Amino acid sequence: MSLDFVNFVRNLYKTNELIPLHAPKFLGREKEFILDTINSTFVSSIGTYVDRFESNISSYTGSKYAIATVNGTAALHTALYLSGVKAGDLVITQSLTFVATCNAIHMLGASPVLIDVDIDTLGLSPTSLSTWLEENAYIDNQGVCKYIKTNQHIKAVVPMHTFGHPVKLDELIRIADQWKLDLIEDAAESFGSFYKSKHTGLKGRFAILSFNGNKIITTGGGGMLLCKSEHDAKRAKHVTTTAKVPHTFEFFHNEHGFNYRMPNLNAALGCAQFEMIQNYLKAKRDLSKIYSNYFQLRGINFFKEPEYCKSNYWLNTISLDSKKTRNEWLKVTNAHKIMTRPAWKLMHHLPMFAKCLRGNLQTSELIEETYINLPSSPILDGNL
Repeated sequence: MSLDFVNFVRNLYKTNELIPLHAPKFLGREKEFILDTINSTFVSSIGTYVDRFESNISSYTGSKYAIATVNGTAALHTALYLSGVKAGDLVITQSLTFVATCNAIHMLGASPVLIDVDIDTLGLSPTSLSTWLEENAYIDNQGVCKYIKTNQHIKAVVPMHTFGHPVKLDELIRIADQWKLDLIEDAAESFGSFYKSKHTGLKGRFAILSFNGNKIITTGGGGMLLCKSEHDAKRAKHVTTTAKVPHTFEFFHNEHGFNYRMPNLNAALGCAQFEMIQNYLKAKRDLSKIYSNYFQLRGINFFKEPEYCKSNYWLNTISLDSKKTRNEWLKVTNAHKIMTRPAWKLMHHLPMFAKCLRGNLQTSELIEETYINLPSSPILDGNL
């Protein structure tokens, strides 16, 4: 079966060269905008393209405020910092996630609490979250969520929209509100995905996007922090620019800050990429339909978007009947230069997070052992 898939994908992408998991496309005005930036000499964190890119993302997503950062991890670190996460705190997230989610929590001296995902979303399970909180948490007299055994502050919950598919946001936000938790959406993979007709990233206090080279659109390296309130937006802009107080010539910084602002050069690339977003999203969804039909005829489960959302299908995904079958697929496809990948190693299977608090992770374990990501680069007019 995997050899048949190799031939199918080669015919689909019309090449005998290596077929990557997700490669960027540069089919718009990228060179024009980047050259304009170079000619202006404003290639660093000050420039018109940064403002323009932030405006584009804010308008497209419907977020009131968007603050560009050097990458998605920086955006998430900033969101957690502004939520008041401190050393010794606990932050709930999912074990099935990219390591950057937990790294950002660790950067503040906090520890992740790892919760299971739902099989129909691949994202944080409201049922599993509620169960863990009911068994392990309480609200103290000051209205603070605490861990029963140690009285540590449980500050926030960070669901991730896995492979671009939105989680059950309404249920999660109700639980977060009930337990006095800030909800921060890790929407790194879901730019162009919509939950009940609204873009991901609008439910919680904060959300983050990624524009890494393997995302729907890219700035080379880059991220975006989305927030609702003007206060949070101003604070985010301030702390991500080293907390420098504006002045004609003085360098005065009034608090701890981070050098996280996106360079104008990267934003120029993002502005050009953004002009193509509808083309890329259509191509991605067309590709998902082709994959879905192929696997349906062969009795293999292709993961489809939950019924309440419209996914960007960032990475197309199948599930196989066993870890042995999955490994055979991975071995054969990669040997033939068709890049396929398993789901990430679960966070509690990594040495630095092995001792983290966690709930029952049965579904996450199944996904780790049997799911595969397929080549998902958009195909536009026959171009790779």
